[in-house]
Amino acid sequence: MTPRSPARPLGPPDVRAPTSHQAAAFDRLAIEGRGVPEPALMENAGRQTALIVQHLFPEGPVAALVGSGNNGGDALVCLRSLAAWGRTVTSVVVGKRFPEDPVLHAWEVPTVHFRENDASADAAPSVLRDSAVVIDGMLGTGIRGAPRARYAAAIEEAEAAGRPIVALDTPSGVDGETGAVPGSAIRAELTIAFGWPKLGTLLHPGRTHCGRIVAVEIGFPPDPDPGWARLVTPGWASRHLPRRGAATHKNAVGSLAIVAGSAMPGAAILAARSAFRCGAGMVRVCASRDARDPILEVPEIIFVDAGDEEALRTAIGASDALAVGPGLGTDPAAARQLKVALKVRGDRPAVLDADALTLLAGDDDLELPGDGSIVVTPHPGEMARLTGRSVRDVQGDRIGAARAFAAARGAVTLLKGAPSLVADPRGGLLVSTTEETSSLAVAGMGDVLTGAIGCFLAQGAEAVPACGLALHVTGRSAAAAALGPSLMPSDVIEGIPAALADRSAPVTALPFPFVTFDQAAPR
Repeated sequence: MTPRSPARPLGPPDVRAPTSHQAAAFDRLAIEGRGVPEPALMENAGRQTALIVQHLFPEGPVAALVGSGNNGGDALVCLRSLAAWGRTVTSVVVGKRFPEDPVLHAWEVPTVHFRENDASADAAPSVLRDSAVVIDGMLGTGIRGAPRARYAAAIEEAEAAGRPIVALDTPSGVDGETGAVPGSAIRAELTIAFGWPKLGTLLHPGRTHCGRIVAVEIGFPPDPDPGWARLVTPGWASRHLPRRGAATHKNAVGSLAIVAGSAMPGAAILAARSAFRCGAGMVRVCASRDARDPILEVPEIIFVDAGDEEALRTAIGASDALAVGPGLGTDPAAARQLKVALKVRGDRPAVLDADALTLLAGDDDLELPGDGSIVVTPHPGEMARLTGRSVRDVQGDRIGAARAFAAARGAVTLLKGAPSLVADPRGGLLVSTTEETSSLAVAGMGDVLTGAIGCFLAQGAEAVPACGLALHVTGRSAAAAALGPSLMPSDVIEGIPAALADRSAPVTALPFPFVTFDQAAPR
C-alpha cells in the first residue's frame, strides 16, 4: 500500500486542472509552438514515474500494460529506467507497438502480448499476478466512451490480478473530460499526472478510480491556458486570505447580516458562529421574533427583528455583506424578507443558500442583478430545482450545470459535492481539493459554509475567492477533526481557528522536487 498523502493537498498557489482535450491542445502548443521536443516530454514522464514507483514499491517485479499511444510510450520509458536500475520488468503489450520500440533505446525489456480470446496461450494474466506493482499505460487521457473489447478485457485481467496499480495521467477507462466511467475502468492505487492533474480525475465517479493523485513536472512551458480550471490548494488559500492590520476595530474587519427565519434558529446560529470564527467583526442575525431567545444564547450575535422592515433595512445597510437563507422558511413572510434584502443590499455582496434558493427557484419574478456580486450555494437537488433539470442530469454534468447557471443568472455558483465547484459567470472554474468525505453529509454543514462565505465577503474578498476560502477552511477543519461519521457542524466551527492559523507549507512524503501536487485518495 502506498503511504497516504496529507489531508492538505500539496500544491503551489496556481495549480491548474485541464480537461484531457485542453491538455492535448497544450501538448501540441508546447511541441509545435514552443519547440519542446516530444521525446523529451515522454522521457521525463516515464523517468519521473519510475522514480516514484521505485520509492513506493522498491521490491519485486514490475509489469506494465502498454497501449498504442504516448501513454504506452511513457510506460515503456518507466520500464526501461527500472530495468537499468536492476528491477525485473515485463511489458504486457495491449495495443500496437513497434517490434523494437525506439523508446527502449535498445534495452532488452521482456514482452508478452495480451490475447483476449486465447487464455491458454496468454501469459499476461500470470505476469500481472506475479508482479509487485502494475503500471497502467493503456489509454490515458485519449479515451472517449467505453474501452474497446481488447482493452476492456485487459482492464478486467489487471483488476483480477489483485496487484496495486499505478495509472499514468488517467486510469484507463476514466474520461479525463468529465470523470465519467462508461465501461470497464482501472482502479488505481496511485495516479501520476503529467504536468497537471486532469479535471476528469478530480470528479466522481472517476475520482474513486484514481486513488492518490500525484502531479509531476515534466518540462512543459510555464504558461497554461488561463481558461483552465484552478484548484483550491493551501498555497492558493494562503495567497487569498484577508489580512488584518495591526490597528483596526470591529467595523473595519467585516460586518455580516444574516437574514434567517424562526423555524430552524439553529441554522442561523451555526452560520453566525462560523462567520465569527472566520474573523467577522460583527454579525447581525435578522430573524423572526419567535427565534430571538435561542439566537441570543450566543451572546456575540446582534439580534434584529426581521418582521420590522425598517429595522431589517437598517441592519442590512449597516453591514458589509449579506447572507440569506439559513432557516429562513419559504412562507410569504420569508419571500418578502428575501426581496427586501436583495433590494436594500445596494452593491453589497451577498450569498444565498438553503430556503433562499427554494424561493428563488419558485419565483420567476425574482431577478438577480447578474453582475457576479451574488453567490448561490446549491446542493444537487437545489440546482435541479433552480434549472428545471433532474438531479441525475445535474450529477451527470456538474461542471456544465454550474457554469450554465452562473452564465445565465450572472451569479457565482458554488455547486456542493465531492468536489465542490465554483463557477464564475465569466467562465472561470475553481475546484476544491481539501479532502471531502461522507463525514460532511450531516444537516447544518451548509449553514457553516454560508457563514464562512459571508464573512470573507464582508472582509472584502471577491465572490469567487470568498467561496474558495470558505471551502478550504471548513474542509481543512473537518479533515483535521478526524471524527469520521461522528463529525458535527459545531466540530467544524471549533476547528476553523486552527485551520486559519495553519500557514505551514503542506508536505509530501515523496522526496522529489518535481512533485507539484499530492492529494490523498478519497474516503
